[in-house]
Amino acid sequence: MKKVLVLVAVVATLGFVSCKNAQADAEKARQDSLAEVARLDSIAQAQADSIAALAVDTLAQDSVVTAE
Repeated sequence: MKKVLVLVAVVATLGFVSCKNAQADAEKARQDSLAEVARLDSIAQAQADSIAALAVDTLAQDSVVTAE
């Protein structure tokens, strides 16, 4: 009977450790996902800024050509 109780305790401990590792892995995956979203958002913002600057520059060039 004592061996059975030790075996149950060992299995319960391994199960607890396994769940804790899975929980940590899930949290790390969530953090990685948030970091990737932030990176992609930063790239999109830089592209939008670049397009806006190009549009302003093009309009400025058009107004110079029209004024001549």
